[in-house]
Amino acid sequence: MPKQTFLKGMLILMTAGLITRILGFINRIVIARMIGEEGVGLYMMAMPTFGLVAAATQLGLPVAISKLVAEADAKGDSKKVKKILVVSLTITCSLSIIIAPLVLFSASYISETLLTDPRTFFPLISITPVIPIIAVSSVLRGYFQGKQNMTPAAFSQVVEQAVRIAFIAVCTKAMLPYGIEYAAAGAFVAAAIGELASLLYLLIAFRFKKQIRVRKSFFRSLKKGKETFSQLMKIALPTTGSRFIGNISWFLEPIVVSHSLLIAGVHSSLATKQYGELTGYALPLLMLPSFITFSLSTSLVPALSEAIAQKRIRLAEYRLRQALRLSLVTGGLAVVILYVYAEPIMIFMYGNAQSAIYVKVMAPFFIFYYFQGPLQAALQALNLAKAAMTNSLIGSILKTALIFVFATRPQLGIIGAALAIISGFMIVTLLHYATVLKVFKFTIYLRDYVLSFAAIFLTGWISYHIYDILLEQLHLLPKLMYACMITTVIYSLFLIIFRLVEKEEVKRIPLIGPYIAIFIPMQKNR
Repeated sequence: MPKQTFLKGMLILMTAGLITRILGFINRIVIARMIGEEGVGLYMMAMPTFGLVAAATQLGLPVAISKLVAEADAKGDSKKVKKILVVSLTITCSLSIIIAPLVLFSASYISETLLTDPRTFFPLISITPVIPIIAVSSVLRGYFQGKQNMTPAAFSQVVEQAVRIAFIAVCTKAMLPYGIEYAAAGAFVAAAIGELASLLYLLIAFRFKKQIRVRKSFFRSLKKGKETFSQLMKIALPTTGSRFIGNISWFLEPIVVSHSLLIAGVHSSLATKQYGELTGYALPLLMLPSFITFSLSTSLVPALSEAIAQKRIRLAEYRLRQALRLSLVTGGLAVVILYVYAEPIMIFMYGNAQSAIYVKVMAPFFIFYYFQGPLQAALQALNLAKAAMTNSLIGSILKTALIFVFATRPQLGIIGAALAIISGFMIVTLLHYATVLKVFKFTIYLRDYVLSFAAIFLTGWISYHIYDILLEQLHLLPKLMYACMITTVIYSLFLIIFRLVEKEEVKRIPLIGPYIAIFIPMQKNR
């Protein structure tokens, strides 16, 4: 199986991530148009349970598999790779057998008592079919990432979203006559079908690309896998601890928000609608650019682990700096576009601008969220998953407390929940950064941070005036498209002028990269 470089693997995941996020937005637009804000609210109130179930089933193993497979592959130890796969599959499949019935039997209590809306019952029980599918696909994705072959994992994401979109309209439309809660459940059924298609692709890719035989001597590998199990758990448990904390916090979020809004005098049906606007419309838009930092993070874990295993500390430091810098500059463009064009984007996507206020309030601070992924990946590669878990715990506790403090105030309401969510992101990112600096000594290039924020501010100021003055006579869609393109060009020029991107990085951008790279002078490694 051909090994890909850190940058190439990152770009493959980034391209797939962009396609996946675009398809995901089409999916959300279809849901929003078909079942409305209240239906989206029901869907989004059940979604944290889905995230919690997925975290429990995977148990943090994808990251552990990726790290251990990369280290074993660097030493040419194929037997170790086989043990990792066998033990991981056994763990995740066993967990799925336990968790699926648990979700089924607890759905009534969660919907009526915790979420305070009995209509979430049907979306909750429709989660169960996807649990065993996630169990197997998570192991296969971790294996391919550990092999530093990002193509199968990346393409499987595209397959999953494409199939989901193909079924989303059919499932929600078929269920809508029975009630809005059934239509929301139909959206989860479409998600399960998409996950199944993704798993089938991964199985086919594994069948043709693998260099080991898993079925042969399966039980022998399992019996001798005690040491492998311990190594996996050493990484997976703190990693899943971080993810569990995030998902438990996400699970508690709609519960705390709904109860806080009730205290503030907001009726439960209106609270569901407002929560749907915040988490179903605004947050997915704000998180759209995170496909870039997710790609960086996924590629960084095996790349950094390999460099450290080979005692190439300078290479490890360079890769970490590169990931952090690229997160900052790409996240900066997202902040500008989302802040300046929040209202027209919302009108184009959902037909109204009611959710634009959440985007404007949160966008300037979302740079911390885009920066968080590579820092988390660095902590995992440095065997500091336990520290990452502690940081996530602190951030989640403070976020949940702040939701209650802010959202119970009638003058803030749901805006208070938005402020609490971004506060949580900022706290965790700053704690991660401090932890990495404490353990892994690397040079901080203050120039990069100052010039990046200068590029963000200048581009935002220019873009605001361009949209209102130069493009005033155009209709919404062409006006928005031209504005985003002009903003991207202006921001890119600032990046080149301030030398915030390197020639080799730009060259690897598909289609246009080699042409843009002509204008970028060669730089020595920072």
